[in-house]
Formats: sequence, structure tokens, C-alpha cells
Amino acid sequence: MLLLAGLSFSAPAHAERIKDMGQFQGLRANQLTGYGIVVGLAGTGDDSLDYSTLGMKGAISRFGLTLPPGLNPALKNAAAVMITAELPPFAKPGQRLDVTVSAIGKAKSLRGGTLVLAPLYGADGQIYAMVQGNLVIGGLGVDAADGSKLTVNVPSSGRIASGATVERSVDTGFAAGDWLTFNLHQFDATNAKRVADAINASIPGSASMIDGASIAIRAAGNGDDRMRLMSRIENLGVERADPPAKVIVNARTGTVVINGAVRVGTAAITQGKLTVSIKESPMVVQPAPFSRGETAVEQSSDIKVTEEARPVFMMKPSASLAELVDSINRLGVAPGDLVAILEALSQAGALTAELVII
Repeated sequence: MLLLAGLSFSAPAHAERIKDMGQFQGLRANQLTGYGIVVGLAGTGDDSLDYSTLGMKGAISRFGLTLPPGLNPALKNAAAVMITAELPPFAKPGQRLDVTVSAIGKAKSLRGGTLVLAPLYGADGQIYAMVQGNLVIGGLGVDAADGSKLTVNVPSSGRIASGATVERSVDTGFAAGDWLTFNLHQFDATNAKRVADAINASIPGSASMIDGASIAIRAAGNGDDRMRLMSRIENLGVERADPPAKVIVNARTGTVVINGAVRVGTAAITQGKLTVSIKESPMVVQPAPFSRGETAVEQSSDIKVTEEARPVFMMKPSASLAELVDSINRLGVAPGDLVAILEALSQAGALTAELVII
């Protein structure tokens, strides 16, 4: 029984996988963009925009058809679009990608449209994929004869599932060098140390910290050996360190988020509520008979000021998040007043946390 008790106390409270705390350097997605023409629209296209006309002329010229000089067709059934996609790491030629297609002109809706074959470029200007297909639109736009309109979601943007074909792969440099680098999602020296310790416990002497966000891991052999090493490391369990104490305040929405590391020192808190009410009671005054006077409106205002008395709450030294929330609930304050209280606690030195206002 003593042995079981000792094991229960030594087990980590909550272990997370290393793969959920960061990623290996170089194994990232690459953004692709392109320009194309969507055809087959039911009169909801760009009409006569110059760049749409030029794009359509370019698409038609690939099939040997040349429009007469000076002819600019009204492209009500076509629209110029921007195409975006993400090329995942290790993507090989022939694999398929999902793409997003968005109108860039006057097109009201892309529903029912077909994207004509278009290239997708990387940041280096090289073509990495080709895309073509029918769009799936989640929005709806309807115009009536009297000018009334109804729009559901965004009909000027859609997706093509598996619409792009990879033409070129990206060299990640995965198999080169003697080291792999694992980068944490957030800088934290304690988490970096714990990740390095967990890796060394499984593979002695293989990991060392570069800084508070990166761990270098000795890796040798071919791609198969490295992938097996990565798989082994990603599934190791690490007890994540407590995050820094922070209070996040969204000034636009009034949202306040307080994490569990926040502590409040000894402080007395009260919050007053002042209500000012103004009641206007205008009265119509009539002149005396035969006095040649004029009817007038006499203003009558009643101003009342009410201040609600609220008790003072004493915060205990190093009060926890639960105690802070309980005190706030007893005060019954609105989000705007809560922000003022937290700022006052921070200025008084009683709030052990970083106050971040976004």
C-alpha cells in the first residue's frame, strides 16, 4: 500500500505529448496563390471590368482563339478570382490540394461557376500546383425586381475540394545535417527544459536546449531513421509548466480572461454605482382670454441622483483565481467596471499578473 501511495504521488498530474507543444523546424506548410477566371455564372459576373476581360482573352488565346482588336465582351457570366491554397510538407507531385476561390471584382455570386485551369505560385515565383474544377459555394445572393436583396453568408467565395494537383515538391532539408530542431509554440524556458529532459530520458544525450523556444536533437541516418526518431519523440509525455500570470482584456468587446496563475495580494475592493436620472415634463401654457398672448411650452425637469452603497471586500494575501472570481461575483460589476478594478489593483501593486489590453 505504501508503494502504491508513493507511485500515485510521483505520477505527473497532466502529461501532454511533445507533438502538441510545438513542431520540428522546416516541416511547415507553404502558401500558394494564383489568379484565374470563373465561368458559367448566371449573370452574376464582373460584367466589363478591364482585368477580367484581359484574363478571359488570355484564357481563350491558349486554345488558338484571338478576339478582334478593340472588342471587349461584357462578361456577365465570368469573374476574375484569386486562388489560395496551402502546400503541406512532403507533398509530392500528383497529390491533390483543396483550394479557396474568392472574387476580386464586381461579381455578386460565384454559385454554379467553374474555374478554368490556372497555376498556383509560391513565394519564389515558381509554379507548384495547377487548379481547375467546379466551385462549392456556401452562400446565397438573390436580387428582386423592386431592388430588394437577400444575402446569406458570402456567395462571392467558395472552395474546390481536391481541385489542385501538385506539380513540384518543396525541399525541406529534412534528411540533411546531423541535427533536428524542435520549436515550441510559445517561448518558455521551463517547458524547453522539460522537453529536453524527456527526450534525454528516452534517448540519453541526444537533446540540448538552444534557447527557451528551441531544442536541438542529434539525428543521424537516412530519412526512415529520422522519421522513426521523430515519431518516438512526438509521443513522449511532458508535464507542461504553469503559464505566466496574465489578465487579457479585450477593450472592444469587454471580454476579460484571467488564467489560473494570477494571484492577488492584500487589498480592499469596493465599487460604487452612481445613477443619474433626468425626467422631462414639458407643460403647455395658454394665454389669458383676449390678451393677445401666444401659446408656449414651459419646460419642467426633475433630476435625481442615486448612489448605491456597496460593502468593501477584503482580499486575502495571495488570493487564488477562485477567490478573485468569487469576490468579483459578489460585487456584481459589469465588464467595463471589472477592467477598471483590475487596472486599479495592478497600479496598487496587488495584482501579480501582466495586464494585457488588446
